[in-house]
Amino acid sequence: MTGTGAGAELGRAELLAPFRPGRSEQIGIEVECGLVDPATGLAARYSGERGVLAVLEAVLERWGGERQEDARRLTGVLLPDGSQITLEHGGQIEYSSAPVPSVARAVDDMRAALERLAELVGRFGLALLPGANLPFDRLADVRWVPMTRGAIMRDYFAGLGEPGGRARYVMALSLSTQVTLDHLSPEDLARKLRMQMAAAPVVSALLVNSPIQEGSSSSGLLSHRCWAWLRMDPRRGGVLPPALRPGVTAEEITDWALGLPLIHYRTPDGRYHRAPDRPFAELLRHGYPDGSRPTPAHWAAHLNQIWTNTRVRGTLELRASDGPPYPFIPAVPALWAGLTYHPGSRDAAWELLGRHTLYDHRAALAELPALGLATRLGGEPVRPLAAELLRLARAGLAARVAAGLEPPHVLGYLDPLDEIVATGRTFAEQCRERWHGDLRHDPARYVAAYRV
Repeated sequence: MTGTGAGAELGRAELLAPFRPGRSEQIGIEVECGLVDPATGLAARYSGERGVLAVLEAVLERWGGERQEDARRLTGVLLPDGSQITLEHGGQIEYSSAPVPSVARAVDDMRAALERLAELVGRFGLALLPGANLPFDRLADVRWVPMTRGAIMRDYFAGLGEPGGRARYVMALSLSTQVTLDHLSPEDLARKLRMQMAAAPVVSALLVNSPIQEGSSSSGLLSHRCWAWLRMDPRRGGVLPPALRPGVTAEEITDWALGLPLIHYRTPDGRYHRAPDRPFAELLRHGYPDGSRPTPAHWAAHLNQIWTNTRVRGTLELRASDGPPYPFIPAVPALWAGLTYHPGSRDAAWELLGRHTLYDHRAALAELPALGLATRLGGEPVRPLAAELLRLARAGLAARVAAGLEPPHVLGYLDPLDEIVATGRTFAEQCRERWHGDLRHDPARYVAAYRV
């Protein structure tokens, strides 16, 4: 093993550095998609003429950019405009936009990038399929992308037993649509983060969209993705406990994160290594077995190995919801930006939901994979709460339109969610009805209906 260098022990300033606030309120979108065979719906393998590696090589050749590698294998491309296309562990491909000042611009960039990518993967006889999971692959048949950190993670989760028992499903088959927003000061962090964490189970219940697993909807679940996340080391996923406190601080988040073990770290030679099974705070005190000590890069990597409903760093990454069908992806950034970037809407959402306890949140997250909008949060039905959040988000977006920050058409991005609340039919229930109806249990029809 190549040492990381003795170095000085990380101090408080270095631990807090990743949470340094931004200078303006920007918006980013991340969309995970499957690269699937249009006839079978099965995901492409990493290697081969029609493999994910071949697609990434084509992206690099045609669009330019910087290679991203793991053990000298191509796993992503940093594009010239600052956006990225990277791989997940089961071969899913993720588009991450560059941050921009408006929801409308982020949506336009996302659509242009995904449609360009869909055209490219079509040349390989593949289809680009967003949503919340790969619905036809069997976990037993998955061929993992050859990323060394992926093998380390699978070994780590397997060692947890039942609490890590669904991690392989998340890594291999789940998809999502995520939004990245900014915080501008410690006070701004507290107000935004507490609202986002309080709203997360309501938003998750509203956006369930993965009712089919291994070609069947017989389980009755509306979100196989949310179901799987319940057992991917619950200590580092779901609710971020400090964030439910009214005055949550970066210091409290740091102290909480120090109590979790690091999964893997990278040494200067580019190799990934399994970390000792002890809290990060102990690594700071005692170092690694080779005598080296954690570096700022290791701390940053540790924060990336935390998958709470909002992942906190210098930005706020909203991760709670399933990915919607492609035409409705704009609803996700519109909802979160409308709630987060308008002080009146943000404070009203916290007043609506901030009284619920950690127990309430965990109970709701356990219910929502099966119940969707019928979930209850602390005894309250989620559906009217979702209706009120949508009203507040629309008011927040309208204020941005009035201020000249958005064009008027962004208000329409929320219309599909209003319809869900009005009818009670989530994207998952709509999908399940189609699966038993016009799609006739046919993967080819499913892909044709939901591809980009």
